[in-house]
Amino acid sequence: MGTERREPELDELRAWAEQVATYFMRLSGWPPITGRALGWLMVCEPREQSAAGIAEAIRASRASLTSTLRVLTSSNLVQAVTRPGERTTYYRIADDAWARVMRQRFAGLSEFLEITRQGMALLPDDPERSARVRAANEAFRWLSEEVEPMFEQWDAEHRR
Repeated sequence: MGTERREPELDELRAWAEQVATYFMRLSGWPPITGRALGWLMVCEPREQSAAGIAEAIRASRASLTSTLRVLTSSNLVQAVTRPGERTTYYRIADDAWARVMRQRFAGLSEFLEITRQGMALLPDDPERSARVRAANEAFRWLSEEVEPMFEQWDAEHRR
């Protein structure tokens, strides 16, 4: 008894890409088109898609998609690739996109940690006010200490 693999319908893939768009709109304040393009590139076949193909799939204009693809490529989530003898640029999810996203998200921890240290130094004689800054410092210090070993473990497990 073999199980047949059912290929998802285009509308199902679009609906899923819309969920990705909603998530990133809430999380990062991205315009919906950015999340739709990212979501589409996560599930499309073939993996590499032209801007025209992405625009058609997510029902967006090429003009609006241009800035979206620029944002996604500059953030290193998406790679632009060319093929010998072709003028078309194709886009695909970068192999290490998600690890990179997580690292970028947590990179700001050490920066804010330093800001909280400066805030505590600014208020050495005011325990009530410095306590509020210290609470942030302790939370961010703890998170920073916990995250780095997790990234090291990820790297060790996912080396290619």
